[in-house]
Amino acid sequence: MFDGFTLEHIDTEEATLRVRHGGSGPPVLLLHGHPRTHATWHRVAPLLADDHTVVCPDLRGYGRSSTPPTTDDHAPYSKRAMARDCPALMRHLGHDRFAVFGHDRGSYVAYRLALDAPGAGGRCAVGDCVPIGEHLARCDERFARAWYHWFFFAVPDMPERAILADPAAWYGGSKETMGAEAWEDYQRAIHDPATVRAMLEDYRAGLSVDRYHDEADRAAGRRITCPTLVLWSEKDDLGDLYPDIPGIWRAWADDVVCGTIDSGHHMAEEAPEQLAGALRAFLAPERG
Repeated sequence: MFDGFTLEHIDTEEATLRVRHGGSGPPVLLLHGHPRTHATWHRVAPLLADDHTVVCPDLRGYGRSSTPPTTDDHAPYSKRAMARDCPALMRHLGHDRFAVFGHDRGSYVAYRLALDAPGAGGRCAVGDCVPIGEHLARCDERFARAWYHWFFFAVPDMPERAILADPAAWYGGSKETMGAEAWEDYQRAIHDPATVRAMLEDYRAGLSVDRYHDEADRAAGRRITCPTLVLWSEKDDLGDLYPDIPGIWRAWADDVVCGTIDSGHHMAEEAPEQLAGALRAFLAPERG
């Protein structure tokens, strides 16, 4: 995986992130989702690396990044805390400004970064995502049935026990779809009790502190001011749940471009060429 990329661990002061980086040109930060690691990008990153410096970390609490102690309000696993790791990581690598693309849980970190640190990100792209506050404001029986794991993961202690009883059965995935090395990296993560607990803290923060942050931003009229790309998977259920995804995002961001990827949920693994093409078009200098 990742020929020509460097693998290292970088201290952001609040967490230590395992990160893979390589390529040359304008920097772009790729943020994975649950329960993946940075290895999910192994087919996309090389396609971007010809004309971009590509940085792929394990989010705090995921993969082989550190698992900071949590608190009663789950703030160490809030998207605000995860977003604070991003400028610190990129400064360490010599980048003060950078584009970001986040998928799944990583998308919540990406838009939080765009809201909290607009000077750091040149452009923001998200995949399979509407803001957490929008999900919860629209929560109905259909959402609760389709995304029940949001609520189960928030229960204290019980989901850890259920998942760790048989992580491979719970999370699924295959070598054929993911690639053998990425699958092995993912297997190590989902069998580590500390990592599983930290990944669940991400969801516990989602139903509490992350929601409060989103609601405070809406009340204050705070918006994403950088160009924003919104992508969703045609064979996943986000478009079924929300027929007007572009409209949702235009309430949050000033300059929104939308598109779909012909894949299931794990677009980086299932449609890497199409995803890389969409990102390169969005990041092209001529877009302004």
